[in-house]
Amino acid sequence: MKQKMLFIYNPRAGKAQIRSNLLDIIDIFVKADYEVTAYPTQAAGDAVHAVKERSEGYDIVVCSGGDGTLDEVVSGMMQCDEKVPIGYVPAGSTNDFASSLKIPKNMIQAADVVVNGRDFACDIGKLNNYNFIYVAAFGIFTDVSYETNQDVKNVLGHAAYLLEGVKRLPMVRSYALKVSYDDQVIEGEFLYGMITNSFSVGGFRGITGKDVLLDDGLFEVTLIRKPSNPLDLNNIIMALVDKRVKSEYIYTFKTPKLTVESEEAVPWTVDGEFGGEHLKTVIENKQKVLHIRIPNE
Repeated sequence: MKQKMLFIYNPRAGKAQIRSNLLDIIDIFVKADYEVTAYPTQAAGDAVHAVKERSEGYDIVVCSGGDGTLDEVVSGMMQCDEKVPIGYVPAGSTNDFASSLKIPKNMIQAADVVVNGRDFACDIGKLNNYNFIYVAAFGIFTDVSYETNQDVKNVLGHAAYLLEGVKRLPMVRSYALKVSYDDQVIEGEFLYGMITNSFSVGGFRGITGKDVLLDDGLFEVTLIRKPSNPLDLNNIIMALVDKRVKSEYIYTFKTPKLTVESEEAVPWTVDGEFGGEHLKTVIENKQKVLHIRIPNE
């Protein structure tokens, strides 16, 4: 009896490369004896509803798009009573999480992983009512991804993020925060913070720290305090890129849960998409709650 697959794809992700690969991808799925239902997303948030409303009765849900599309599929699956494995065919500008899972960038090879790979039980993050796969962040540059026009992303790729980020420099601001985790409390003015479950963020591999595991129930946390002068910003950037460089302005630690409190609402981004503005943010690691199809070792 054929297995049933719901295939959700974003026709505009990346350079819209899914259009030239779509028939070959579906052919791979069908040859592997899947009965495929294809669903092209029409707008932001569409993939969440598609999973919630259509995934019942399917053996696997596969998505193709950027990290934002995967984030929507995961968010939809987290709201389902019955959770089935998720396959991922990357087609976005960055694809951080696919890189962390060693899913090929080549779409045909990634489709082959869907039908011949193995299921990996990975951690999922929750920020208040938002689910996220690999990063929740606030502060400098975090609005770049969702405020950069998709057509610009398609043409310029990583350069689009850098160009948009540079425009933010004159408007850098900080947030007075109280961060609580385990038995620790940190207070101060922070420019940036990222809570990650990934080997890379924004295409920069290794920026999240060492000994990263995607199923250990722990986040890698990086917080950057506001420097006392502009020269210290250079040291901060060097310390982020090269872990051998130390900075008194950077806090790094691992934790399964943390709470961020502030007197003014802090805007967050989750997996590159807007995650709301919050006075109190509780971020929890949900260990091994979803299965993602990855290459065989």
